[in-house]
Amino acid sequence: MRRHIQAVLLLLTGSAVLHISLLSQIYLRYVKEGLRPFLIASGVLLAVLGVVSAVRDGLPFAARRPESEDVDDGHGHGHDGGPRVAWVLFLPVLALLLYAPPALGSYTAARETDNAVAQVSQFAPLPDADPAPLALSGFIARVQQDRERSLSGRTVLMTGFVTPAQDGTGTWYLSRLVVSCCAADSRSLRVRVYGRPAPPADTWVAVTGTWHPGDGGGLGTARAAVAVDARTVERVPVPVNPYQDTAPSVP
Repeated sequence: MRRHIQAVLLLLTGSAVLHISLLSQIYLRYVKEGLRPFLIASGVLLAVLGVVSAVRDGLPFAARRPESEDVDDGHGHGHDGGPRVAWVLFLPVLALLLYAPPALGSYTAARETDNAVAQVSQFAPLPDADPAPLALSGFIARVQQDRERSLSGRTVLMTGFVTPAQDGTGTWYLSRLVVSCCAADSRSLRVRVYGRPAPPADTWVAVTGTWHPGDGGGLGTARAAVAVDARTVERVPVPVNPYQDTAPSVP
């Protein structure tokens, strides 16, 4: 790849990174919020390098390789052109500029069965609101760890995206993907939903319902079913930060 093309690639890459991190919040589809300053700094650095490279190669006194060094390798092109596969680098850059890929969704969640949540030594009282808003991680923790069985008889409200089960039975899950650093290390949180038909995969919904007892064990035990008997299922907008597992806000 020739030097002026390298400069263009640096400029486009820096612009793409700045586009998703400085001029929008698209970066939240790929990394945690705390990494935004590093993305902005990286975008600025790449753009500056591109400008410097373009200016340097455009000056009449810039050092250039003598034409005699542009040796033909016998296949009709010189070595200074670089591997043609380098042009593929433009594709992800243009994707970020023109069409940013969406956040991970049901395809990933259906292939993971983590539901790993932190151990909670003491649970705070549930909100007085009815239904009580809960994050998926909070619901899972109370189902399997809360010896006081605070979920017994309580209606809860949770939000997430729809993940159909892979067994073809029509079973579906309310899901969230959470990350430690970026989308590559995502882990899934899933609550099985009973009583309502599945909306389309990846649809973001708010579900109200009560804990669904299963065959494993009672509330507050590690074998308790992570499931809910749904009363209502309503579509909601996709959150700005899809990897942030938080309780839904209530009026």
